[in-house]
Amino acid sequence: MLPFLKNCVNGNEYTVIEMSDIIAKQLNLSSEMLNEIMSSGQTKLVNRIAWVKSYLGKAGLIIFPSRGKFKITPRGLDLINSSPNKIDIQVLKQYPEFIEWQNKSKSFENSIEKTNNTSEELESSTPEEQIDTIYKALRKELSIQLLEVILKNPPSFFEQLVVDLLVAMGYGGSRQDAGLALGGTGDGGIDGIIKEDRLGLDIIYIQAKRYAIDNSVPSREVRDFVGSLEGNGAQKGVMITTSSFTRDGLDFVKKLQQKKIVLIDGERLTNLMIDFGVGVSKVNSYEIKKINLDYFENY
Repeated sequence: MLPFLKNCVNGNEYTVIEMSDIIAKQLNLSSEMLNEIMSSGQTKLVNRIAWVKSYLGKAGLIIFPSRGKFKITPRGLDLINSSPNKIDIQVLKQYPEFIEWQNKSKSFENSIEKTNNTSEELESSTPEEQIDTIYKALRKELSIQLLEVILKNPPSFFEQLVVDLLVAMGYGGSRQDAGLALGGTGDGGIDGIIKEDRLGLDIIYIQAKRYAIDNSVPSREVRDFVGSLEGNGAQKGVMITTSSFTRDGLDFVKKLQQKKIVLIDGERLTNLMIDFGVGVSKVNSYEIKKINLDYFENY
């Protein structure tokens, strides 16, 4: 992290690849190190530089003025001018933005700290458990990043995202049919309707709430949505938000007898996006195999 940030003090904009080349020369890395490839196909150096960029960005030490590029901030310059011996997680914890990010991604933090444990502590968990921990941490981080990207886009994008997700989950028939059903005037507190199945045997009313992460959807909004269903003679509805729902709103929905209402908060939204491949792409997959004892018992 320290050489990364030092190279940014000139105020220039860099990409991960450019910074990787600079640091490789400064550290005089061998060709063997430079060519070390991870199973994802990315070099280990570029992968680590990309994570450094993410960490420093969360701490407000660099900003991203354009797609794929970063530059140092006044805070970053102040840190370098203080002549630190190193920059690590403990140094970054002095910044409230970094602490907030860590609190949102606690499992990710735990997986990072786990790699710094003694070998004796690591031996207390099996390789499969370690893989599972890291997988959950990476998934949690991806979920957080998805919400950040969603909120940077306009409300119309969120409406289209809702369409794509519901279609990916098997609702609405074709993407074109679903797109026509959603994104209407929102008359009566309803943003649109979508078919429950391809035949359209039943319909589901939709409402999308693009709220800031710390701005929960109040219970009155949930009640209004249920009232809108009543006015349209509908029995099923889905309310999707980028934030969360208040306890009163969740309890209200649980007590409904005649109607089926599903509330999808930001965490569940991003998990569904990951599960159904909406807005994400697969980097790699790993197969874990075990011995087939039946094969060996034949001899």
